[in-house]
Amino acid sequence: MEPVTLKALFHRRMECIGIYFAKSPSLEKIIRKQPDVKWSKTNACWYIPLTETGYKNLLRDVAGMATVDSTHLKAYLEQRKKIQETLPEKNASPFKKNQSAAPVYVDIAAIKLSAENTEALQQFIEMLKLKSYSSSTIKTYRNEFMQLLQLLKSKPVTELSVTDLKRYMVYITETMGLSENSAHSRLNALKFYFEQVLGREKFFYELPRPKKWKKLPKVISEEKILEGLLKVVNLKHKTLLLLAYSAGMRVSEVIQLKVTDINSDRMQITLNHAKGKKDRVVTLSKSLLPLLREYYIKYKPEDWLFEGQDSGEHISSRTAQLIFKNAYKNLGLPPQCSFHSLRHSYATHLLESGTDISFIQKLLGHSDIKTTLIYAQVSKKEIGQIESPLDRALRKKGL
Repeated sequence: MEPVTLKALFHRRMECIGIYFAKSPSLEKIIRKQPDVKWSKTNACWYIPLTETGYKNLLRDVAGMATVDSTHLKAYLEQRKKIQETLPEKNASPFKKNQSAAPVYVDIAAIKLSAENTEALQQFIEMLKLKSYSSSTIKTYRNEFMQLLQLLKSKPVTELSVTDLKRYMVYITETMGLSENSAHSRLNALKFYFEQVLGREKFFYELPRPKKWKKLPKVISEEKILEGLLKVVNLKHKTLLLLAYSAGMRVSEVIQLKVTDINSDRMQITLNHAKGKKDRVVTLSKSLLPLLREYYIKYKPEDWLFEGQDSGEHISSRTAQLIFKNAYKNLGLPPQCSFHSLRHSYATHLLESGTDISFIQKLLGHSDIKTTLIYAQVSKKEIGQIESPLDRALRKKGL
C-alpha cells in the first residue's frame, strides 16, 4: 500500500487539497484522472480544489492501493471552522459542496494564527456578540485586532504589556503610516480586548491617543442636490436618494427601511435600530409622498421598502453608494462627497433655514449636541454674514 498525505494549500488564492506521495506510476495514473487536478511546481505536488465531492472521490479511487493520511487536512479544516465562527457571516460546512458552489471566504492570515491567539480571537468575537455590538462594528474590530495577532505570530497576545502596546502604536503610525482616525479605530479594538475580555481595567490609561483631524462635513448646495436628482430616471433610485436627503438618513438607515416604517397619516418615518441602537422618528416630506406612492404601486415591495436582488434581502449599502455616485457625477462636487453628504447637506440646509440646533440634533439622532454644532462651521447663514476686511477696505476707498 502506497502512503498518500493530504494537506491544505493555497494556490493562486484558491483553497486546494495537496496530494503528496512517493513516485508511483500506477498511483499517479489514478491521481491524474481526478477532476480539475493540476500539478504545482512550487509545491511539488498534484492538487485538486478543496471540495467535499473531490475529497470523497479521491479516497474512493485510491482505496485498496494507498493508505491516506488526512491528519494535516483535518487539522486545517478544524482551524478554519474556528475562524469561520469569528466572522459576521460564517459558512456552516468546512467543505464547499462542489466546484460550482459560491466560494467560501477564507481568512488565510487568521488560519495561520497560533492556538493561543486563535482562542483570543474567538473570545474577542464572543464578547462583542454578548454585548450586542452591530455586525459592522464586529467586522471592523475583528479586522483591527487581526492586524496585531498576525504580527505577533506565535507570541500570545495575553502576554503583551502597556509598553509593548505603546511600541506597537508607534509602529503602526510611523512605520505603517496609519492615519490618526485608523489608529483610533485600532486602539478602540485593542482597548475592548484587554479591558472587556481580559478584565484589565484602566489598562490603557497610560497609552495616549493620537490627536485626530477635525474634518468638516462635505455639504452639497440645494441647487446641486436637485440638479443631480433631476438626472435620475430610475424611479427606485430617485426615491431612495430623495428619501435619504429629505430626512437626513444614514445609508444604513434608508436601505433598512420597511414598508411599515412609513406613516403617511402622521407624516413620519420610524427608524428602528438606528446607529447606537436608538430608534428615532423623522419627518416624512409632503412633497415626497406622491413619489413614494408611485414607487409603491410600481415595485410593490412586501417587507423591505427597497428590496435587493436576492429574495428577502434589502438593497446593499454599496449599491446605494453607486446610485449616489452615478447621480452626482460630472457636477463638479469634491471627490470626498459620498451618500453621507446627503445627511450633512440636510442638517446644514435646516440650520441655514433657521431651524433650532437642538431640533436638528434630535432629527439626526446625535447623543451630544457638540456633534451637531459642527454644521454651524459650514453654514452660509453664519459665515455669509461676516464681511472680509478686504471688502470693507475696498468699499471705504470706493473701489
